[in-house]
Amino acid sequence: MSRRLVSRLSRLGLILLAAASLPAQAQQAAGADEPLGTDRPDFVETSKVVGKGRFQVETSVLAERERSPEDRQRTYSMPTMLRVGVSDTVELRIETDGRMVEHSTDKASGERSTTAGYTDSAIGLLWHVQDANGRRPSVGVLLDATLPTGSNSLRGKGVRPSLRVVGEWELPGDMELGVMPGIAFDHDQEHERDTPRHAYGLFGIVLDKAFNDRLHGLVELSLPRIAHSRHGGTEASFDVGATYLLTKDCQVDTLFSRGLNHRTPYASWTVGLSFRL
Repeated sequence: MSRRLVSRLSRLGLILLAAASLPAQAQQAAGADEPLGTDRPDFVETSKVVGKGRFQVETSVLAERERSPEDRQRTYSMPTMLRVGVSDTVELRIETDGRMVEHSTDKASGERSTTAGYTDSAIGLLWHVQDANGRRPSVGVLLDATLPTGSNSLRGKGVRPSLRVVGEWELPGDMELGVMPGIAFDHDQEHERDTPRHAYGLFGIVLDKAFNDRLHGLVELSLPRIAHSRHGGTEASFDVGATYLLTKDCQVDTLFSRGLNHRTPYASWTVGLSFRL
């Protein structure tokens, strides 16, 4: 990544931190008496932060299955995120898919292979811009960067920044609509020396329904990558999930995803646990 881009991202990060002290901004915080709010299990991020001085861990097990004319793959990983409240409007995030194991079977020969290792990590800042008020949505801005920290077989190329904006609208019937557009940068894997960078879009929309104080259900359309075919093409899935609060500080969740094209895993399933300290 160029020095100019690093400088710009650094300045934007400082602006997000400084904005937390502006009195005009909303002071949304996850207080001690409020039920746990998490980023799991859907693709769309939350617009709300954990609150100043709070620590939150969100971890899970994810199983994915892919099909192609050449082979079949099963992948297992452990996506995990640590959220740290810097102020009442800004939080620090550190996340990774953790340990990953991929089993592949060649359809023609029947030969099986296994790849295992640790995935890259990402660090970012979430800024809660405003609270929901009537028709006005709750808004958050997330700036992060994925770093090449993983095992050799799973490590990506260079630093890969992204910027996402999240809006969440409260709807009648104890429902909430979340929308998340964004842009991210990646490196073409086939270029070994200069690793040219390209941009791609991402988008997600999720509808959450509260059945009671503990149980929520959700449906979602997620496009984690919107790109030209020469840069990997577009990925898309339809997701159905649920969350359940065990206590005000602990939640379990699950999500099933069905890929909508051949570039997306055919099916995936995750089970997660989140808790607040």
